[in-house]
Amino acid sequence: MDIKEIYAYLAAPMEEVTRLMKERLGSDIALLDAVNTSLLEQGGKRLRPILALLVAGAFGPIGEDAVRVAAASELLHNATLLHDDVVDGSDERRGKPTVRSILNGPASVLIGDFWLVQGVQSILSLSRYSERIVRIFAKTLSDLAEGEMLQLQKTERCDTLEEDYFRIIYSKTASLFEAAAVSAAISAGATGAESASAGRYARNLGMAFQIRDDMLDYSGDESLGKPVGIDILEQKITMPLLGALSAVSAEEGEEVREMIRRIPGEPALAGDVRAFVRDHGGMEAAAKVLSRFTEDAILSLSSLPESREKSYLAHLARYVGERNL
Repeated sequence: MDIKEIYAYLAAPMEEVTRLMKERLGSDIALLDAVNTSLLEQGGKRLRPILALLVAGAFGPIGEDAVRVAAASELLHNATLLHDDVVDGSDERRGKPTVRSILNGPASVLIGDFWLVQGVQSILSLSRYSERIVRIFAKTLSDLAEGEMLQLQKTERCDTLEEDYFRIIYSKTASLFEAAAVSAAISAGATGAESASAGRYARNLGMAFQIRDDMLDYSGDESLGKPVGIDILEQKITMPLLGALSAVSAEEGEEVREMIRRIPGEPALAGDVRAFVRDHGGMEAAAKVLSRFTEDAILSLSSLPESREKSYLAHLARYVGERNL
């Protein structure tokens, strides 16, 4: 099954998601309106709204509330990207210049705030369960902030352990996947047990998504618009490096961590770290962890009723685990 089949199947509700986002992001401030229009046109994979729509469809017809939840998940996701670009000092995203690089950091933060508020407004416009669902997304926003701060703390010290890494990627990535799925299930009238199953699926999917993303930083294709090697230049210790570190002694591991601490002044050392990952099976170790989360995601679907959407959710998990970008 090709991922394009899922996009084609959801073409009509995704059109509604895009329409709602455009409506929410419209402004009579010409600069804000122009930037928002440009960001919308850049698109992206939009996995979070795809996830929300598939989950809602697994429990019944995809209604207006599911569309609002899907739009909210994408609005909030893009708000965090606008903020992240300032935190990370990023000049490019998806092969395009960031708002931070074209305007400035404060403008990127303010536009991110605008997207965030519009995401919350989309949730508040739900016909039912809006208070319950806004609490779910509020927890996610708290997770995102804590994850970012933990990553900053660990990056500064270069002492990230596996448990730290899992908390960071849950907070920064998987939490929003989980919120989108659980909220979509609730909006479609799923039971508590069914919503919990959808949440487990999405949490594992989000963890797999980020691990795959971190693997691509070591082996991706820059010609497709995604820079390679950024994480280690930013002193971020991710799953491939953690996998390689687990294969050596504590003393050798500390030598590698010390090398990472020196990267800001000696960026060429990033190449040595990449070689260490390659030579000590870091990518293979990361692939095993990725496979575990992917399989756990698919297993979490077992209690959902049989449907086309359920089969698409299983395929989505496999796609996330195998994607090149």
